[in-house]
Amino acid sequence: MADELRARIRSGALRPGQRMPTQARLADEFGVERGVVRQALHILQSERLLTNVSKGSPATVAPDLGLGPASTGPGAPPQPTTVALAPRIATAFAAPHVEIDALCLTAVSLTLAIGEPLRQIHAGQLKPAKIDVRVLLPSRDIDLAFPVPVRGHGEGAPVHERWLAQRNAQGQVLKHNLLTLRATHGIDVHVSFRALPFTPPVKLYLLNGSEALFAYYTLTRRAAEFDHERLEMYDAVGTRSMLFAFAQGGDLRDTTFVEQSHLWFNALWETISSELLLTS
Repeated sequence: MADELRARIRSGALRPGQRMPTQARLADEFGVERGVVRQALHILQSERLLTNVSKGSPATVAPDLGLGPASTGPGAPPQPTTVALAPRIATAFAAPHVEIDALCLTAVSLTLAIGEPLRQIHAGQLKPAKIDVRVLLPSRDIDLAFPVPVRGHGEGAPVHERWLAQRNAQGQVLKHNLLTLRATHGIDVHVSFRALPFTPPVKLYLLNGSEALFAYYTLTRRAAEFDHERLEMYDAVGTRSMLFAFAQGGDLRDTTFVEQSHLWFNALWETISSELLLTS
């Protein structure tokens, strides 16, 4: 939660001096208890990104963040997905024809990153003519490699059910927000999902046929609460994965990586993937 709020502050989605949403609203958005919200806010206050963190009034984004524009393009040092993805997606949306292919575990990072260009479209600052988005996600019918309980797992387990609910919810929000642009702005929008028969160990975003963003899912052991019971599980927090950027037209290595990533994605899409329904 702290990572995602930090990314919104650094990207400008939350501006210096702006009041944060209430703790109750944040708890509802992230699906956590208020104690977790307060911990996240105190982390950001310790980093001098927030002020006035208390149980009473909402916190405020620090008026003087001292943040220069982060370099997130090809050749820049890798950064967490929540920091690096949003500005690259916003740049991609400046093109007349936006093409985004994504392979990931839940699509939460992509849904967050698309928020800013959608805001710019509604504000009249961007107006692409066409948007094509394809997303590959794990099938609900497989035994995931992660997230899984340390002891015992299977499709009916609470860890699997929580992942499935998040996968479906994020996909539905992403699809709804993009397809709304048809009615509100007359943009030709197409959003497609396909299911993979395996758990992807990496995440991949391909932007406008010219850029590839790549990150590893790194597993950790952590505890989570399911129906008031703490459960040890193996999981990967995709929003914290370090994202590496490669651009076509740069050096030969980067160009080849982008081309091969497209070939790999298309091969998965056209062969072993299957229809994906975003239902529980």
